Amino acid sequence: MKTISFIINVTKSNLKRFRSGLKNPYKEINLNWFKLKYYKHLTPGKISKHMLFGKPLYFSHSLELVNGLKEIFIHNTYRQKLKEVPFIIDCGANIGLSIISMKRQYPNAEIIAYEPDDKNFHLLSENIKSFGYSNVTLHKEAVWTSNTTLQFSNAGLMSSKIETGNSNNTIEIKAIRLKYVIDREVDFLKIDIEGAEYEVLKDIADKLHLVKNMFLEYHGTFAQNGELADIINIIHSCGFNFYIKEAATLFDYPFYRIKKADINYDVQLNIFCFRV
Repeated sequence: MKTISFIINVTKSNLKRFRSGLKNPYKEINLNWFKLKYYKHLTPGKISKHMLFGKPLYFSHSLELVNGLKEIFIHNTYRQKLKEVPFIIDCGANIGLSIISMKRQYPNAEIIAYEPDDKNFHLLSENIKSFGYSNVTLHKEAVWTSNTTLQFSNAGLMSSKIETGNSNNTIEIKAIRLKYVIDREVDFLKIDIEGAEYEVLKDIADKLHLVKNMFLEYHGTFAQNGELADIINIIHSCGFNFYIKEAATLFDYPFYRIKKADINYDVQLNIFCFRV
């Protein structure tokens, strides 16, 4: 009798695991095995369309799109409790996934977004128009420590960034001083600006008392570990609690460092800053 009961329980457990394996964890964001395979072979740089929550979402790099959809809508990176009509500043809006996420949580949110890359800004504008959002102001500018012009690698990728040294294939872009934008209480400040976050964070430190929640994606090399320590000190001294996650696994074995190809950084972290 015990043997029969054991077999029944094992069979039920196996059936449960089998059914679970058949479920599509990405159904909500309109992805499945066939679409993932198709997107994997799309030509990078060509504008394509993905239906997201019943609306056309325009993109040009499918692998970045898939990673962004998973991070933002499956792992809910920006899920948080804010007031009913929050004020949000999005620095590094890319093609708009973060804005879509915040507007789904807070439809009446007031959002100011900055994206300096030409191609990304075009897609960002089309996507905000496609989703019909109001009270969203888009700026084709970088955020920086002064109102100036900067050299920028205009690659149409999430990794497009400000270039402070000598580099080919850059364009001149307009930059604004973020410190001047933070002139009232900010419910959520997102800073994902591909390596420029240290200089910007230092510059806005005396304005961070106005910020309730902040998301910072840190990009750095081992030689910049001191800057990462400074960032943590700034966050702590401004009264934030923080939680750190690895944004990307750059080294599977940190003591035996073989860096993955085409990655400019040694450390890439998501830093969640909040007050309790």
